[in-house]
Amino acid sequence: TTLAGALGIMFGTIFMAFHGSQGPEMGLPQMIQSRAQFGYRGVIVALLATLFVFVGFNVVNVSLMVDGVHNVFGIDGGFVAIAAVAVGALLAIYGHDLMHRTFKWALIATLPLYALVTLALAFGHAAPASAAAAPAAAPGFNWIGFATQFAIAASYNISYAPYVSDYSRYLPKHTSRAKLIAVIFAGASLSGTWMIGLGAWLAQKLHAADALVAMNDVGASLVPGLGKLIAIVSLVGFLPIIALNAYSAMLTVLTGIDSIVPIQPTRRARIASIVAISAFVLACVFAIRGNGIALLQTFLTLMLYFLVPWTAVNLVDYFFVRRGHYAIAHFFTPDGLYGAWQPRGIVAYLVGFAAMVPFFYIFDAEANREVFVGPFARMLGGVDLAWLVGLIVAGAVYALLSRSLDLERERRVIAQTPSPEAAAGIARPERV
Repeated sequence: TTLAGALGIMFGTIFMAFHGSQGPEMGLPQMIQSRAQFGYRGVIVALLATLFVFVGFNVVNVSLMVDGVHNVFGIDGGFVAIAAVAVGALLAIYGHDLMHRTFKWALIATLPLYALVTLALAFGHAAPASAAAAPAAAPGFNWIGFATQFAIAASYNISYAPYVSDYSRYLPKHTSRAKLIAVIFAGASLSGTWMIGLGAWLAQKLHAADALVAMNDVGASLVPGLGKLIAIVSLVGFLPIIALNAYSAMLTVLTGIDSIVPIQPTRRARIASIVAISAFVLACVFAIRGNGIALLQTFLTLMLYFLVPWTAVNLVDYFFVRRGHYAIAHFFTPDGLYGAWQPRGIVAYLVGFAAMVPFFYIFDAEANREVFVGPFARMLGGVDLAWLVGLIVAGAVYALLSRSLDLERERRVIAQTPSPEAAAGIARPERV
């Protein structure tokens, strides 16, 4: 599990890191830049996929919090769900700078505690309560399990592809691309590998069905009350993540609305979007009320299916077709260089997604049943290679269709367009 998770995380982080390098170079939220591939209005195709990710992640995160509160403290998690969504919304409304500081505080609070749990497990501090919670896992290597874990881990950091440029855009324009990619890759892959390894250890050594319960038990085995502290700090650590999703969802919603009806991203519009998104997340949490871990597994699989064709199209365009050369001002009009609809990106996304369907393997872990299994996935014994097919097909189709682009004409237009800094503050917006 740890090996598959580590390799999957590293693979997914490659895409996350390369998307992150676009931020300082263009100074734009990720999905606005996607108008070059999909068109001013056509970007709605990609926006729907990314909105599913932002909203879905918050539903899963809050569901995990609800489960944890119930399992550790024995209380109903409804109040916690409302409080978590409300605090996340307030952080998102306040904006980038407060969220940035909150992530630092969360790191300072959680890092020593998670390190302590890791060391405790390494030195044999098992928790009897967790050990009795579930039967021991069957030992041995399984290719289907390996491939599934690889795909789930890869999807976790690929899911950050639509986020990362939303925040890296605040870095100086001439930030080294290579250094930024390296920093993003190291930070995201190492932390992800650590947490996956810790989770696998908790599951294998302590037979834990809930990570928060397991960490509570490990902490309690060291010092009375420490387990509860670890659980509380872990729950608080969810809050900046919830804010991050709400903030990026807001940017996505406003970009989508602006693609249909031109609007100004006023403070009132931002607040209204965040409130509406948060209310929808809360409604979904109370409507589902399922097992958070099972929900996470299913969601990560679906999320990978929706995002893979988009990330392939976007990265092929940025690094191989247009090579980072864009007319920034033309992103903000349907009559500009990129038009209202760009069939190349839309067709590549849809063809890539369609090619994935026969390889889909969707499993409901809570109900312990298959939801949908494509014919090729069935032939492969349940190994999910849909994500790999989507990457190759969508990227290849877009590259082929882009051979008809008149890049010389685009470069002449770019030379005549105002620089990003002169484009009415659009490329370097205030930190809100």
